[in-house]
Amino acid sequence: MQPTLLILAAGMASRYGSLKQIQQFGPSGETIIDYSIYDAIRAGFGKIVFIIRENFAAEFKEIFEPKLKGKVETAYVFQDMNAFTEGFEVPADRTKPWGTAHAVLCAKDAISEPFAVINADDFYGRDAFEKMAEFLRNECDSNRYSVVGYELGKTVSEYGSVSRGVCEVNAEGNLAGIVERTKITVEDGKIAYEDGDQKVELGPKTPVSMNFWGFDPSVFEVSEKLFSQFLEQNLSNPKSEFFIPIVVDSFIAAGLGSVKVIPTSSQWFGVTYKEDAPGVQASLSALVNGGEYPDNLWK
Repeated sequence: MQPTLLILAAGMASRYGSLKQIQQFGPSGETIIDYSIYDAIRAGFGKIVFIIRENFAAEFKEIFEPKLKGKVETAYVFQDMNAFTEGFEVPADRTKPWGTAHAVLCAKDAISEPFAVINADDFYGRDAFEKMAEFLRNECDSNRYSVVGYELGKTVSEYGSVSRGVCEVNAEGNLAGIVERTKITVEDGKIAYEDGDQKVELGPKTPVSMNFWGFDPSVFEVSEKLFSQFLEQNLSNPKSEFFIPIVVDSFIAAGLGSVKVIPTSSQWFGVTYKEDAPGVQASLSALVNGGEYPDNLWK
């Protein structure tokens, strides 16, 4: 069975103001999402499911349907504030979506096979997609999930601090825990995060999560239960979010199974700061010139 790729794109419109300005980085106007989909198709993914907001669905489909028609199956799912909130009254002042794990949960009816989850605006690299596809085909089941572990040194920005989910990996190569470290910066070639008024150094090979997960559909049931608990505790906090690591940590802690950390040599890149954009463009040009990608992905 071919795995599915779930792309978290519900936050895109707010960041770009309008989808018409989705940033084009490739030589033929490709966006970062285009490269992820291209890598997924050649790694053997059979379906692409986009999580978007209903109010920009038409615009979104206009961009992606012509490119992907006949190349891969597509589906669209809306992240709706009221989805899975039965028994709870969503506060009127709540404008922020419920977070990445809620976005995944919204795809419950669209996915019945092992699937990967990625962010729309991160470039993950061919190696990561190939290893994830292999995991989903051969190893994934209801008690075996995965996350791609990037080398921290390949995910930092020289233009400011970043936040990363630092993975604690046990002797079996499985995830023991994931800690969100904020304000990670590079100074004089050394990488460190702020902890109070201390700076704590991290090695460049430290594995971090860039939100590239591999799940069995059983994750929907796990998430649904946890989301109810989350709402009980956080309903009145307008900034609270239900993130994927909350589900994963709970899955491990409850003894439901293990999460394999898949190491990758891929260079991650994304646009955390607008100054990052020229570097992303240059990196993609180098990959195209090196023969890793054609100069027009969808020709």
